[in-house]
Amino acid sequence: MATITKRNNSYRIKVSLGYDTNNKQIIKSMTWKPPANVTEKQIQKEVNRQAMLFEEQVKSGQYLNGQIRFKDFCEQWFKDYAEPQLREKTIHRYKGLKERVYQALGNMRLDRIQPQHLLEFYNNLAEPGIKENSSFIITIDLDELLRENNITITDFCKASNVSDTTLRGIRKGATTSLATAQKIADTLGIEMLSIFKATNEKTGLSAQTIKHYHTFISSVLERAVKWGLILSNPCRRIDPPKAKKKDIVYLSEDETIRMIDLLTKEEMPYRTMFTLLIYCGMRRGELLGLEWKDINFDTNVLSINRTSQYTNEKGIYTDDVKTASSRRSMKLSNEVAELLKEYKVWQDEQRLAIGDKWNDTDRLFTQWNGLPMSLSTPYKWLQDFTKKNNLPKINIHSLRHTNATLLIRQGVNVRTVAGRLGHSVTSTTLNIYSHELQSADAAAADSLSEIFKKI
Repeated sequence: MATITKRNNSYRIKVSLGYDTNNKQIIKSMTWKPPANVTEKQIQKEVNRQAMLFEEQVKSGQYLNGQIRFKDFCEQWFKDYAEPQLREKTIHRYKGLKERVYQALGNMRLDRIQPQHLLEFYNNLAEPGIKENSSFIITIDLDELLRENNITITDFCKASNVSDTTLRGIRKGATTSLATAQKIADTLGIEMLSIFKATNEKTGLSAQTIKHYHTFISSVLERAVKWGLILSNPCRRIDPPKAKKKDIVYLSEDETIRMIDLLTKEEMPYRTMFTLLIYCGMRRGELLGLEWKDINFDTNVLSINRTSQYTNEKGIYTDDVKTASSRRSMKLSNEVAELLKEYKVWQDEQRLAIGDKWNDTDRLFTQWNGLPMSLSTPYKWLQDFTKKNNLPKINIHSLRHTNATLLIRQGVNVRTVAGRLGHSVTSTTLNIYSHELQSADAAAADSLSEIFKKI
């Protein structure tokens, strides 16, 4: 039976659910405050009614304890849900977002977070000045300084805990965060502001970044609904920020043919790597996660079973594929299969040449000693290759788009294209390649028109 205790102008109602395995009593409680201008008799009648309702809710499992603060629940969410269920890369991104979220919503009770609180937060993130003094640009020739001290880029990345992709951008003049600038300066043993200057940017966060915040908050609150802490997710009652859709970048048919021809003159690892990307349209992480056991040379079928990923904390690590549909198999052309066989012979020769220094990871694409290749290595090589050969400026993902658009232009149905790309639903393929599909549809209409003209 519920117990009622008067506390100043309110009433504390408690219900016991027995004892846990440690013989500790399980108590659920709530506070009820009577409205103004009611009689003592009315108060007693209503508080008894509230106690009865509360006891029914507790004992039927319908009581929602949404009084927990967002920050406290979020930390529990990371431990009990995110870490066992989400990909390492996703957790890493969300942890990078949580401090701003905690500043805005951290001390609020879950059951009191409303859509307007979220909208105020998103609007604040978009305000000019939110990133003021948060970006820094290097003012020295870092390459020259490292050469003078006989420090390799690889060693410096390890010592500073800054990825080679980030460091390469900084060396080329890209802006970076205060934290990263401080890491570089500390590793060099130099005062940060003597080698970096603030850009004094007064911009807001991009719509895409704000959308990441929305996705993070929504994921946390959705779990609170499923765990019975709140009735509904307020994120579902607002429209998420809309990120501007970027035009996809890809090579034309002639440019692709030229690139394949130019690749025949390159070193075997990169020739094989980029030929595979063009023919198979896989993601970068999927490419670098390939192992020799994933290729059946009897049937010429390649299977994608894992990805290679990187974070500052863990370095290079192996992860599961992005979605269930990303775990897929695809048929290889005879030309690609023969190239892979040649590459296998080449790699075996390299392995024998360095002897016990080789690490047998079974990976197709590795560092000189057999360890998994850095995720930034293909990108850097591609930039040098396209510049040297006067090809359009593209990135690794551009070759995935090239593969898809060429398949669509050849009349391959969308379901097959989606399957080879590892899209979970064909609507994803339709959204990304809508322009090419419209062009293919127009070409089909013209073909029908030419047929009917002969009648």
